[in-house]
Amino acid sequence: MRKYELVCIVHPDQDEAAFNAIVEKVKGWINESGGTVDKVDVWGRKRLAYTIRKQKEGQYVLFNVTLPPEATAVLDQNLRFLEAVIRYMLTVVD
Repeated sequence: MRKYELVCIVHPDQDEAAFNAIVEKVKGWINESGGTVDKVDVWGRKRLAYTIRKQKEGQYVLFNVTLPPEATAVLDQNLRFLEAVIRYMLTVVD
């Protein structure tokens, strides 16, 4: 098991209920793959450095997770097809 940081940028048009549903869906994927969510930190709405999908703002959320290395491919695939997530980055924490 390794520790990872997952930062997701969620589409700014999502209301609070939809945003929370997306966060819970990502947490569910992590738990299904045998990992654990250690911490969730919602950074809130921030201006993007450049336009992504015609959006200038996004809602940021940081997940500190523990996952088996082989589960990252499944998480990557699930996040790629979740339309409300406009960008994400999964990095290993030393």
